[in-house]
Amino acid sequence: MYERKLPVEIECGLHLFMEVLNGKWKIKLIWCIHSGINRPGELRRKIAKASRRLLDTQLSQLVAHGILAKTTFDQKPLKVEYQLTPLGETLIPVIESTARWGEVHRDVLEPLFTNEQ
Repeated sequence: MYERKLPVEIECGLHLFMEVLNGKWKIKLIWCIHSGINRPGELRRKIAKASRRLLDTQLSQLVAHGILAKTTFDQKPLKVEYQLTPLGETLIPVIESTARWGEVHRDVLEPLFTNEQ
């Protein structure tokens, strides 16, 4: 099992926020689940650039942090669904606000990333 080399910083709310959402695909996973995509296979198709292992790891972390709830149905083949918890739902306005910030500043930011390629 993975063991952290550095302790988690919890001095302020920003550190807690970053600890929960630290991961390349976590915000996109939360948004997809909020939008109604709640099965692992659907999530993998929606976020095709990410490996299955990475998505599974980040989904498990979001469940462990109380952002998502995982429901496993007792049937063959196995069926799994994810839903936002009430705590997870509180992130939606934050994600929307962040997305608006990106759109407002698109003309300045987009050239920075298109020139990298």
